[in-house]
Amino acid sequence: MQQTLNIALVGNPNSGKSTLFNSLTGLNQKTGNFPGVTVDKKTGKINLSTEFSANIIDLPGTYSLYPRRADEWVAYKVLMHADEDIKPDVILLITDASNLKRNLLFCSQILDTKTPVVVALTMNDIAAKKGIKIDIGGLETDLGVPVVEINPRKNKGIPQLKKTLIAAAQHKVVPSRNFIENKELATKSIEALQQIMPQLNDYTALHYLINYQNLPIDFNLKLQIEQIIEQTSFNATKIQAEEIMLRYQRIKLIMQKNVFAPDPAEKKLITDKLDNILLHRKWGYLILITVLFIIFQSIFWLAQYPMDLIENTFTIISSFLSNHLPETWWSDLLINGIVAGLGGIIIFVPQIMILFGLITILEDTGYMARISFLTDRLMRKVGLNGKSVMPMISGLACAVPAIMSTRNIENKKERLLTILVTPLMSCSARLPVYIILIALAVPETYYFGFLSLQGLVMMLLYLLGTVAALIISYIMKWFINIKEKSFFILELPIYRNPRWKNVGITMVEKSKIFVVEAGKIIMIISLLLWFLSSYGPGDTIQKIDDKYKTLIVNNPDNTDSLEKIASTEKLQHSYAGILGRSIEPVITPLGYDWKIGIALITSFAAREVFVGTMATLYSVEESDKYSLREKMNAATRPDGSKVYTLATALSLMVFYAFAMQCMSTLAIVKRETKTWKWPLFQLVYMTVLAYGASWVVYQLFS
Repeated sequence: MQQTLNIALVGNPNSGKSTLFNSLTGLNQKTGNFPGVTVDKKTGKINLSTEFSANIIDLPGTYSLYPRRADEWVAYKVLMHADEDIKPDVILLITDASNLKRNLLFCSQILDTKTPVVVALTMNDIAAKKGIKIDIGGLETDLGVPVVEINPRKNKGIPQLKKTLIAAAQHKVVPSRNFIENKELATKSIEALQQIMPQLNDYTALHYLINYQNLPIDFNLKLQIEQIIEQTSFNATKIQAEEIMLRYQRIKLIMQKNVFAPDPAEKKLITDKLDNILLHRKWGYLILITVLFIIFQSIFWLAQYPMDLIENTFTIISSFLSNHLPETWWSDLLINGIVAGLGGIIIFVPQIMILFGLITILEDTGYMARISFLTDRLMRKVGLNGKSVMPMISGLACAVPAIMSTRNIENKKERLLTILVTPLMSCSARLPVYIILIALAVPETYYFGFLSLQGLVMMLLYLLGTVAALIISYIMKWFINIKEKSFFILELPIYRNPRWKNVGITMVEKSKIFVVEAGKIIMIISLLLWFLSSYGPGDTIQKIDDKYKTLIVNNPDNTDSLEKIASTEKLQHSYAGILGRSIEPVITPLGYDWKIGIALITSFAAREVFVGTMATLYSVEESDKYSLREKMNAATRPDGSKVYTLATALSLMVFYAFAMQCMSTLAIVKRETKTWKWPLFQLVYMTVLAYGASWVVYQLFS
């Protein structure tokens, strides 16, 4: 039987931590939240050997053991042995060989916590390009812990790393001496605390004295610590400054002894040359727009054939089942509820995979950080800063994790503004709605042989959400009365080739989340809709059935048209039809009929439910031998006019671009702001904006 180890994965941001995590765990990983806080918790299982397996806990990246943000506090509590749920056997510390001096500060602090540590040295190829040479043996001796060179992109050093982790866990070897003599900083204070908490070593005692208010310890113990601080005149700010100075003095000696680095002015890497172009005041913005244009064009170029294949497959399945199953309630449920709902989910997997894949490539290459830097000046004009760009771009995928990632923004006002406008970014849930409406209303026209008109409209919809977010932020900044100075400090990672394995893992994971998580909601609502659209109050539906059976017997030549009229009449008098027609007067000015009204209500659970709703409604009413797009394209109003005209489709796209139709987003905003005030405000302002903009668009194009 294998023994399972707990390994905490820590390191500075951009040190290669995520790359190693994905390389070790592959698809055998899951994401949740740390207990009590809205901070991502990524865990994964790996086999270290035949005798040992391990749970890898990927802790949030941090530069030092002096936390400022919520995610840094999570890592801090684990490293201070103050987290009841996570007790690591080994700390796996990722250190960037090309930026060793900065990484050694965090490393030295962890060493002084006296936990078994293995240092994994990454970015060795980058260090070699910079002309940096490191004496690994000497570094091991000076740090007092094992140091392993790895390249997780190419799987180099991973077997040796696994063996070293097992040895560290078995022998529980910790550095025999402190990196610096912490007790010299505050001898009386540390000794006094160790008398009441003897389990603390010198360095953890120092941190308990500094951060006792934020650590999960007994109230009476906090009072005792306060007394120690007062009696010994403990000055936390002074002690912290002295500690950092002492650490850098020791780090300087280690660097001089073990690291050879040429004069930085001697060699200019390709990163600097690329930044001169990509961060140019004029060309940088043009390149950014071009990159975004290519992304949205690619969604149509690359996804067209797999989409058509999936759509045709589900049409064939529905037609086959209709021809071979008896006409009973359960066959109707299977065809018009389950198969139609499932088809409305699976058909959009190619676009979801492509969108997430391209975003991951931007992050992997280092260009995403440049986008933050490039747009900081614009962001500041509307009340945000460059760090707001990352959550907003993440909002193109999903607003929920995007809003959670705003914890990286230290300024309270800028963080709140970012939370309030991020849902205006067109998330992947809107993508199915855009795609089907663009396919209905926008012709497949190509300019110059390669510029797709549909792709241009898609890009304009995404730009519309972005521009609206900036305008709304500019307006709100005058009304949110939080005065706090803001600083934008961002480390630009070097340019790298994309980690194709990581891109593939992300594409599979995100599409799986869409199919499983969003799919569950879509399927439940599809089945509920099937019931609501197949049954009505009293015996209304039965009377309509009897009426048209008689008409068909008397007019056998008109069977097809009578069956279609009967289906439409039954749908209108069903529970769903009654619900849709009750709100029709409110939505008619926008160009919508009662069926679209039903979709607006159901898609409040999740925007992508719109397509599943349409699939169910039109499957109940129409023949199964046609695709959903064909059914929607043929849909008419009572006067015979088309439902999905250009004006209606554009109005509907604009409505979904602006409307807050996502319960999950409202819930996460409440969790992040700790009040219902802001999510309710979001719901109201986005609904009013969506209705007004849709009305204007419909009037302009009708």
